[in-house]
Amino acid sequence: MPHQVFIDGAEGTTGIEIRQCLESRRDLNLLQIRSDLRKNVDCKRQMYEQADVVVLCLPDEASREAVELSSTTRFLDASTAHRTNADWVYGLPELDSGQREKISTARLVSNPGCYPTGFLLSIRPLLDEGLLSTNSLLRTHALSGYSGGGKKLIEKYETRKAFTEESRPYATALQHKHLAEMRVYSGLEQSPLFEPMVGAFYRGMLVQTPLFADELNDYSAPQSILDVYSKRYAQEPFVRICDSETETSDGGFLSPQSCNGTNRVDLMAFGHDRQVSITARLDNLGKGAASAAVQNLNLMLGIPEETGLTL
Repeated sequence: MPHQVFIDGAEGTTGIEIRQCLESRRDLNLLQIRSDLRKNVDCKRQMYEQADVVVLCLPDEASREAVELSSTTRFLDASTAHRTNADWVYGLPELDSGQREKISTARLVSNPGCYPTGFLLSIRPLLDEGLLSTNSLLRTHALSGYSGGGKKLIEKYETRKAFTEESRPYATALQHKHLAEMRVYSGLEQSPLFEPMVGAFYRGMLVQTPLFADELNDYSAPQSILDVYSKRYAQEPFVRICDSETETSDGGFLSPQSCNGTNRVDLMAFGHDRQVSITARLDNLGKGAASAAVQNLNLMLGIPEETGLTL
């Protein structure tokens, strides 16, 4: 029998991506609700009771309200509503050696944000290995495709043809909503100073943390960072350690879109013996959202983790 899955909010950007990832799979049955009933509480509750897992692709407050409709349903929430809630398991299997098992057995799983995924997978190993201290004051810069802003921003870029030649900083008050999970799951005492930008391309992402050598313990060269990554992620199918020279062979430029259409994170380290730029690359709609949700869904249902995903 196929597993029963209901996507609540399947009309949004992330919901559409998840549905497209799942609809051809024979091991899953996607439960449907009429569009005119999708906000009807009784109908939603019926869908929740039928589903083995409900995937929430709703605004934060709507996600909180949805969870109150059932005390037994297994939920996978793609919003930011529950990411630092102690009652929820954080859905980043590669975070540490025990995270995958927690996700597999949890009733409540919160899908990570796109920026935190790149930040945590590049920074957490350095903290665990002692190259960075928990009291480190980090600066992180990121560039994302405009799909990360949802339907309204997509419309501005595509329908109105606005900002087509620009990369624009935002969240300039330095209070981005992803900061809490970046701090909590890295183990840092203070959140990084985080400066995101949106680029004039649909999907793709770079997350970069620059450091001086004296901010690191036992640092000698970028290769020492890559060695830590290679050890940490040796058995992780969705993390690739990249050769820095190869990645910038196109005139010295680094593409933010090389992971598009995959569930992969590329990790890199650029620089020399005095400075290093730690870099993660991912698809903000893939490993940063929809395909990450599919990975978590597979784990929650006891399905091989790589099912339906592209490396």
